[in-house]
Amino acid sequence: MNSNEPETRRISRCLSLVLRHRPDKIGIVLDESGWTSVDGLLEAMRQNGHKVSQEMLNLVVATNDKQRFAFSDDGTMIRASQGHSVNVDLGYAPADPPEYLLHGTPSTAVGVIRQEGLKKMQRHHVHLHADSNTAESVGARRGVPVLLRIRSGQMASEGFLFFVTKNNVWLTDHVLPRFIEFPID
Repeated sequence: MNSNEPETRRISRCLSLVLRHRPDKIGIVLDESGWTSVDGLLEAMRQNGHKVSQEMLNLVVATNDKQRFAFSDDGTMIRASQGHSVNVDLGYAPADPPEYLLHGTPSTAVGVIRQEGLKKMQRHHVHLHADSNTAESVGARRGVPVLLRIRSGQMASEGFLFFVTKNNVWLTDHVLPRFIEFPID
C-alpha cells in the first residue's frame, strides 16, 4: 500500500466535493466549463485547513482510480471530469456508444429503476461504463451492487445522445426502462 494512500483519499474526497458540488465551501469559483485555477484552489484549501502541496495535488490527480480530475493542457487549471451538480458545460461532443454499456447500482435501487429508468438526479448526466469492474465498484459504494446492462446502441439509433469523458465514463440524460436489461432474480 502506498504510504500516501490515506492522505490522497482524503484530498480526493475534498476535491470531489469542491470541484463537483460545493466550490463555495472553500471560496473558489468554477468557470462555465468547470475549471478553476490550481494556484487559487491550493490557496483556498490552505485557508480552509487543508495543507496540500502542488506535488500532492499532482499525485492525487495522477493516481485517482477513476481519473475524476483533470489538469488543463498547460497545468494551470483543474476540474472534475464529470459528476457535477453545479451548472457547468464540460464541452464533450456527442459520441457513438458501444452496443452495450453497464450501470452499477445498489440492489435497493433496482425496483425504482424498473419503474422509472435511470435518472441523472442531482447530476448533469447518468453515468455508464464499458467495463464491469468499474460499474460494479460504483454500485458497491452504497450497498450490494447489481449490474444493469444498457442497450446503448439501440438508444443512440433512436436519437438519444451520448458523451464520453477522457476517463471513459459514458454520459447520457436518461435511460428509459425499456433499454435496461435487469439481472434475473
